[in-house]
Amino acid sequence: MRIGELAAQAGMTRDTIRFYEKVGLVTGRRLANGYRDFPPEAVAWLEYVRTAQTLGFSLAEIARHGEELSQAPDAAEALSALFEEKIQVIDARMAELLTLRAELATRVGTGCPLRAAGKPG
Repeated sequence: MRIGELAAQAGMTRDTIRFYEKVGLVTGRRLANGYRDFPPEAVAWLEYVRTAQTLGFSLAEIARHGEELSQAPDAAEALSALFEEKIQVIDARMAELLTLRAELATRVGTGCPLRAAGKPG
């Protein structure tokens, strides 16, 4: 299917699909007339890309895991494993942010934002 049809079916713009093609997320072959031709399964893949982005996965992560998902004997199980990994990353980041927040809180009202409360500066 041509890029316009793919864009309509996937609910995204042609420019988005061109960008995804440029970064290697989707591949279309070039016809003799120069038009891009995408396989029908590109629609489902682009819907997955959009959903994965809303779940916090970067395009790099999506690209990195795309082939392993397509080769997995059980895609649902493979996706669950990816989600578990992402939860661990989020939990670690939340802990880092809590530590940062606590550090910032010790500096509020100290007169010097570079000095923690109760520490000589």
